[in-house]
Amino acid sequence: MNARGWLARFGDAQALLLAVRELRRLGYTQLEAYTPYAVEGLAEALGPVRDRIPLLVLLGGLCGGLGTLFLEWYASVVNYPIDVGGRPDASWPAFVPAALEMTILFAALFGVVGLFVANGLPRLVHPLFAVPGFEAASRDGFFLWLRADDPRFEASQARAALARLTPQAIDEVKP
Repeated sequence: MNARGWLARFGDAQALLLAVRELRRLGYTQLEAYTPYAVEGLAEALGPVRDRIPLLVLLGGLCGGLGTLFLEWYASVVNYPIDVGGRPDASWPAFVPAALEMTILFAALFGVVGLFVANGLPRLVHPLFAVPGFEAASRDGFFLWLRADDPRFEASQARAALARLTPQAIDEVKP
């Protein structure tokens, strides 16, 4: 079977939350839920998500700050040293404001780019868009996607596990 998983539609948020908890109890880890509003407890039930955005922001800030300090040092000490009032060439207090600004700028840019990459944006086509009725996820639908990249995923067993949870519908998500 060449599928990306199964998409189950549930009637309300409570049924979706119970389904997520049951599938997690069975050992499934690659679950995604789509709801028209925030459901209390759903994020915790889906399990922990590894977030690399803080590390990207830190690396961006370090690159921006240290890169700016190096650029300023190189320009004033190596490339074009100028004696201004007997001050030393490498006058670090003068370098701090620009380095601070570049630290903030690069941290913000790395964070925004990392956010887009982590969310797979811009995404004009997604396999779920082809599933009939999925557009209701933004109005009144509660959907659970059991992805095929789950280590426990076996198509017939996964569908049977979803069917035991009595969803309104189960659709195959095709690539």
